[in-house]
Amino acid sequence: MAANERDRDEAGRPKNLRPRDELGRPLPKGAPGALEAEPPARTPEEALARGIEHFNAGRYFQAHEAWEEGWHPAPEAERDFWQGLTQVAVGLTHRLRGNAHGAATLLRRGARRLGGYGETHMGLPVGAISKFAADAADRVEKEGVEAPIDVPPIEKADS
Repeated sequence: MAANERDRDEAGRPKNLRPRDELGRPLPKGAPGALEAEPPARTPEEALARGIEHFNAGRYFQAHEAWEEGWHPAPEAERDFWQGLTQVAVGLTHRLRGNAHGAATLLRRGARRLGGYGETHMGLPVGAISKFAADAADRVEKEGVEAPIDVPPIEKADS
């Protein structure tokens, strides 16, 4: 591979060559504490489930990575759903990084995108997730990243 070429996954999409820590910050190659790369999700359902598992464990950067796998190939009508979930996870990641402005901005964007899907979409309580994200954005905006925020777990309804 030439120096300026990027490693690509099986679908031809560029992969991130730099290792990342649990908050998505780049690390030097070979640095300890780098996240293990997960194999690509085989289906949108797998990407959704993996993202929920990471989110509920407080691994918001990893949740965002999983949900991006659903977002990028999604049909137009589903893109805001996936992007909204991703933005909520990234907002929480920014909060953990100490970036109040980024956290509030991404939480609010995620809330807006999810708000167009009613109360439940793909078995997820998107209305509740949207409300949580909007409320969390307000709280972070007013009180900063140290504001106590109780992140509710995402529970998928049985289909």
